[in-house]
Amino acid sequence: MHERGRWWVCALGAAAMCLPGPARAQDMVFGVEETEGSPLPVDGPPSEALANALRLYAGERYEEAAALLARVVQGETDDAPAQVEKAQLFLAKSLFHLGYLRGSLALFDEITAAGPSHRYFTASLPWLAQLATELPEPAGIIELVGRFDDAQVADLDRPETADVHAQLSYLAGRHAYAQADLDGAIARLERVPPGSPLYARARFFAGVTRVRQRRARPAIEAFREVLRAVDRGGVPEPERMRSLAWLSLGRVYYTAANQTDPETGERRVDATLLENASAAFDRVDPSSELWLDAMFEQSWALYLGQQESRAMGNVHALFSPYFEDADYPEALVLKAVVFFGACQLDNAEAMVRQFHDRYDAAREEAAAALGGLGANEQAYAFLAELHSTEGRARISPRLQRAARASLSDRDLLRHLAYVRVLDAERARLDAASEAFRGSAAADRVRQEVSVARAFAVDRAGELTRARLQRRLDELDELMTQIDTVELETYRVRREGLGSRATQSPSPSNGLDVAVDEEHQVWPFEGEYWRDELPYFRQQVTSRCTR
Repeated sequence: MHERGRWWVCALGAAAMCLPGPARAQDMVFGVEETEGSPLPVDGPPSEALANALRLYAGERYEEAAALLARVVQGETDDAPAQVEKAQLFLAKSLFHLGYLRGSLALFDEITAAGPSHRYFTASLPWLAQLATELPEPAGIIELVGRFDDAQVADLDRPETADVHAQLSYLAGRHAYAQADLDGAIARLERVPPGSPLYARARFFAGVTRVRQRRARPAIEAFREVLRAVDRGGVPEPERMRSLAWLSLGRVYYTAANQTDPETGERRVDATLLENASAAFDRVDPSSELWLDAMFEQSWALYLGQQESRAMGNVHALFSPYFEDADYPEALVLKAVVFFGACQLDNAEAMVRQFHDRYDAAREEAAAALGGLGANEQAYAFLAELHSTEGRARISPRLQRAARASLSDRDLLRHLAYVRVLDAERARLDAASEAFRGSAAADRVRQEVSVARAFAVDRAGELTRARLQRRLDELDELMTQIDTVELETYRVRREGLGSRATQSPSPSNGLDVAVDEEHQVWPFEGEYWRDELPYFRQQVTSRCTR
């Protein structure tokens, strides 16, 4: 009746949703000034403005240097093209040191867009690696790294630039994945060495890539290597990485266990792989933000493995008061399916009613909200409101619950973070010295930040609208499934219960749980305890006569 087909949201079309961002600056520190090699010789002496700018840069007087360098870049001096290219590089570096990261990135975009013909094309690489540790992923650094070939990145595979090389290999792998060059992605990700803070991330993304290639064994090995890396230490966000690896392993095992013969359409379920999936989901720590997803997805594995009492216990825990903001409509579908399969028709119908009571109005409210978001700017404003304390007060609790389920992934949060970075950059510019605020360099930063912010807001709004639409489509699909349960229940009643079920329970051996000296059975009396949530069981006694 139901086949869970959305198990690998992280791998298909929305990989950034469940991936951690690049290593932060405190996790990866390298002397970027020392990594770019010797400057290429240029033809002709620099103008007085450029010479003064370079002296100011050497003296770490970056505002004054940037003001002069911007004049050179804009063609206000008589410098030769080679000197202008040098000014581009040093203006990008000056803006980086001043904290105008978007302005710096825009210049490196210009340099790398010119390709190897630009004298400072290769010299830009380590600066892109450093910017990747400072800017959120939506800034687009991965695309810029994709402009370099493997040999240019490999030139930095030296002891003194090991961190730079690891960062760029990771970013190059991500770029290859985005371009659907899956073999290329694997090759580049494998160049991130085990000692790098990015090693676990690279192994995780290699696992995601293997899943996309439908190669389960290497995917499993990649995710298990993430676990080994976390155990060795030195991994940023270790507990999150551990939870991601276990959740991903559970998904791979579940999919491998639940196959359909393409010729006959017959479903084949591998009990051993299902048990592996359930065990992997169990390893996600209850303190993790991913625990509810793991517990819910484990429910389907348990159901297919004919462990209905555990599956129903998981669903019971999901609807505890501890998770009032969580939203798992599919869990009610599962309960309805289990009750129907056990010929408990009254309970199956109760689940149908509960589903409609909980989600019909929510679906209509979400549809109305989406319809009211006529432009991406409005969608972004809704997203920002949803993730702010003051804004949430203006959104109904029902719509909050429906929207947060689809608008709280890390990809969207990174877009929000990027807009905040751009706003902070503009505020920093407004607080700069009067002399710098009136310079051509400041004008350049101001324009770049304004354009980047407009694009970032538009992209975040576009994603918000797409996520809400996908949520509505999912609810529509689940409503079809729950209505199918209702129709089947009605059909059984109409044809007569005698042929399908009896009103009195058939003999039962009680709960299918092992009770020993370390475990006891406590009846549920309406009170939830946080530490008991993983251990709920709900026995569903079959009333079927045959």
